[in-house]
Amino acid sequence: MFMQIKDIVMSITIWDLIDMAVIAYVFYKLFMLIRETRAEQLIKGILVLVIATWASGFFKLYTVNWLLRNTMTVGVIALLIVFQPELRRALEFLGRGGIIGKPLNEILDQEAKELIDEITTAVQILAKNKVGALIVLEQETGIGEFIETGTVIDGKVTSQLLTTIFTPNTSLHDGAVIIRDKKLASAGCLLPLTENPNLSKELGTRHRAGLGISEASDAIAIIVSEETGVLSMARAGRLSRYLDVKTLKEILINQYKPQEHKYRGILKWRVKNGQDNRQGD
Repeated sequence: MFMQIKDIVMSITIWDLIDMAVIAYVFYKLFMLIRETRAEQLIKGILVLVIATWASGFFKLYTVNWLLRNTMTVGVIALLIVFQPELRRALEFLGRGGIIGKPLNEILDQEAKELIDEITTAVQILAKNKVGALIVLEQETGIGEFIETGTVIDGKVTSQLLTTIFTPNTSLHDGAVIIRDKKLASAGCLLPLTENPNLSKELGTRHRAGLGISEASDAIAIIVSEETGVLSMARAGRLSRYLDVKTLKEILINQYKPQEHKYRGILKWRVKNGQDNRQGD
């Protein structure tokens, strides 16, 4: 037995190690994509079916095994339909170079600094006065279909304009503001609501819409609770709550930095992640 194991180990080449490393990395990235999403629960269900199919065959439960095997066959087609949002997100992730990453030549220019200052100033005012708000920053994945649902503004982003848009009892108050190319593209926009079953039922439409757009694209959604003034951020299908303005500013600065300088900010942001599912609107 020992000699067989030794022979196997000795037969492993550098290409075998590279092959295993690539597969492990791909599975890790897939796990990170589906973690804390609807797909995670579905995959758990699939694993239960696979184990049940194996067990029914092992214990010679032929009828049960036949039903499970046929269910698994038909289930492949069903999975393509059920997992459509997750598959789209994974393909967009690959299209953005998310597996390997790509260097960016842009630097944090004056225009980006002004944008971040205006957003954080507006958010601070809105949170202090407990005025509900939903601000979406488009990234590499285009969200033009959602921009078209609102009122086109195509103007410079200022804190005064943002606070005015979200003033209660105005026509654009309940929708989302979408920022594209450092300009306020549209206001009063309708966003897709998340179907995440793990999200607290106490969270309202703003949080669900912010999380929904982050699941459908790589956009960043900033949410201000109307009930509590709590500041939250949705990104990559995850909701981080109870942020302060300083942390928000660091995240946005990191977002507009070249790729090689982003990782420290991402790690810091994830420390605060997982504080979701608390009371809010």
